[in-house]
Formats: sequence, structure tokens, C-alpha cells
Amino acid sequence: MNIETYRNKKKNPEDILSFIKNGDDIIMPLANGEPNVLLDIIEANADRFQDVKFHQMHALKERDYIWGKYPGKLHHVSYFLSHATRKAFLAGKCSLVPNHFHEMPRLLQKTTKMSLIITAASPIDEHGYFSLGTNADYVAPFIGKVPFFLEVNKQMPRTFGSNEIHISQIEGYITVDYPLIEAHQHEITETDRIIAELVAERIENGSTLQSGIGAIPNAIVSLLTNHKNLGIHTELLSDGVMELIEKGVVTNTEKKLMQGKAVTTFALGTKKLYDFINNNLGIEMLPVSYVNDPRIIGQEDNMVSINATTEVDFLGQCASETIQGRYYSSSGGQVDFARGALFAKNGKGFICLHSTAKNGTVSRIQPQLSPRSVVTTSKNDVDHVVTEYGVASLRGKCLSKRAQELINIAHPDFRDELKFTAKQWGLL
Repeated sequence: MNIETYRNKKKNPEDILSFIKNGDDIIMPLANGEPNVLLDIIEANADRFQDVKFHQMHALKERDYIWGKYPGKLHHVSYFLSHATRKAFLAGKCSLVPNHFHEMPRLLQKTTKMSLIITAASPIDEHGYFSLGTNADYVAPFIGKVPFFLEVNKQMPRTFGSNEIHISQIEGYITVDYPLIEAHQHEITETDRIIAELVAERIENGSTLQSGIGAIPNAIVSLLTNHKNLGIHTELLSDGVMELIEKGVVTNTEKKLMQGKAVTTFALGTKKLYDFINNNLGIEMLPVSYVNDPRIIGQEDNMVSINATTEVDFLGQCASETIQGRYYSSSGGQVDFARGALFAKNGKGFICLHSTAKNGTVSRIQPQLSPRSVVTTSKNDVDHVVTEYGVASLRGKCLSKRAQELINIAHPDFRDELKFTAKQWGLL
């Protein structure tokens, strides 16, 4: 490594301001890829800019610019809402762009100027490489193609895959030292456990898993400790998956692609997870354009996709990003893996939900989705729907049989009403 190059690329935090021009589109990774110190500096100097947009999925820190407090100066464009952006979006202070996760790199390339990528990174190694640590997501495909400015965090784990960037490929970097934000697993309820058991018993040894975010996916993963030779090909690497690897349940030996490696595009969990992925050659961080591509996913013969939703209608349409018509998140990778599992030779897809909401007063299985609710996973892409009352197998079923299967797993208190409506509509 050229030591002079190393010294010349090291900057002061305020130097980031000289790399941003009016009208720029700034790209940031999701979750812990967020460069907090750089953002602090930019926000503190917001008056210097005009019409600068920040493009990001799943922000972790609520900020003034997200709330639109620098109108005409800084604007947040979200591609997946989080606790840090949800209220601001519902108040009309930031934007939300619909997308499938695997299409994010192409979408950004087609619709933004790709002016600059600012991202957190791990410290440089002896060969001059930084790692994007917990992330590859939608920024890794642009390494060497788009200007990068790094916030090098001493506490960011070094990971391997396609998320390594050489010092010659960056505009500059600063050094920081603060802990990563942790996401602890949701508390698992008895209903979650029942649903998890129904899914876990349908997962065969040697399957390759994708598990989404939430209590139900966490519960399912926790029940797989007696399985053998499982593989991992998932957008999110979680603590639950880590525990399966540590227990030898996940070996990745029966996968078709990248045998021996747990493939993921970002990690989010506890410090234990971040320590686990540090210098771990068994974890392969790859761009989301690969990990979430349904055509890639479908090459795993025994792919199992596990996700959650909030509401399902008689046709099997799943509203997974809205709650009672109000936006909560976005599509994420649910459709990517639902479709990918259908492409797989022996693939299985599971969409899970509690049968009721609002303390049992509302059925989550409805004749039609709530007004303003958004279809995330279409009727054509849903394989199995699971509640605590059973599993509805929808793939290849006609509309009347779909309605009947879904009514059978609805809460008993609502089945008569659902049957009455289905008969009125000519579905039963």
C-alpha cells in the first residue's frame, strides 16, 4: 500500500462539504451503513446547499432533515420506512419511492445523478482495503464506478465478499469510534410460537433459508435446532441465523450456489452478531442485485422463503407494507424471495400473520384489503399463508379454493361472516 496515498485521502469531517454540490443526489446504505458523523456535519451546514437529496432505505437515526426542517436545502428520499422516517413521511416531510429490493442499484442508477456515496466502513487493512462491514446492499455494485467518501469506524466489523473497497477508489475518509446500533429480537408470543411450529415442521433438512424481519421469522429460526445441513441465502443476517451457524445446524454444504458460505446483503442485530461476522470467512456479503434476484434465488433447489404480512384477502393478495391503509415500511425483499422460491425446483414460500388484530376485534384475513392498503405480494406469488390456525396452500388453487383455504385458517370468530361474504361473491 502506498503510504502517501493513505495520508492524502484522510480528511477532517468538515472536508465532506467540499465534495457536495447543489443539486447532488447523495446515496447512503441502510441501517449501520449510515455515516452519522458525516451527516451531523452536513446538517450543521445545511444553509450552504440547495436541493441536495439523500437516498436511503431504512434509516436508523431520526434527523431534522428527514423532518423537512431545511426546505429547499436538504431532502430525504426513502425506499423503505423505519422508525426514523415513518412519522415524517406520514406528515409529508420526506418522500417514499416504491421498489423491489433487488432492483435498487438499477433504480438509483436510472433515476438519480449518483453524485456521491457516503458510507460507514471498517478500518483499512495492510493491503489498502476497507470493508463496508455490516453492509453490501445497493451501494456495493458501485464500488470503483461512483465517488465514495468513507466514515471509517473502529467498531465496524470487517467482512468479506463484494463489499471491499480500495483506498484508490475513494475520494476521502474520516475516522470515528462509536458503537453500532443494535436491533434486539422481538419478544416471541405464544401465537408466534404456534405459527412457527407449523412452518418449521414443513422445512426439510438441507433446505436453504431466507428469513425476514420480525417475531414470527425469529420464532421459526429458533425451532430449527434439530435440523441438519441447512443453508443460508437471505437479505438479512440476524442473531437467530448466527445461532444456527454456531450450533452446526447451518453448514451450507447442500446449497447449489456458493457452497460453504452463508450469503447475505446486510446484517442487523446485537453486538454479538457484529462480533460474529468480524473476519468471518463463512459470511459472504454480496450486492442485493445478486442476493435478492429471483433468478438467482430460484437456482437453489430447496429454497424456503419466510416472511410476514399484516393482511390477506380472499385472492391471496398480501398487504405487507401498510397497516389499515397507512404506510408502515415498503416492499423490501418480500416479493424477491416469494418469486425466487416459486422458481426453485422444490421451493416453498411462507407468508405468516396473526389471525386477528386490535385485541382480537379485527380479522386479518378479509374478503378484500382495507381501503388504501397496498398489495405487496400478489396473488400469483403467494405459496403458503400461515396463521395460528393452520396453513393455507394457495399455489395452483382456483379462486374459490383459495378463499376456502384462507377462511379455514381465519380466527373462528370471523369464519361465518367470511363464508357469508364468499358465498355472496360466488366464491363458495
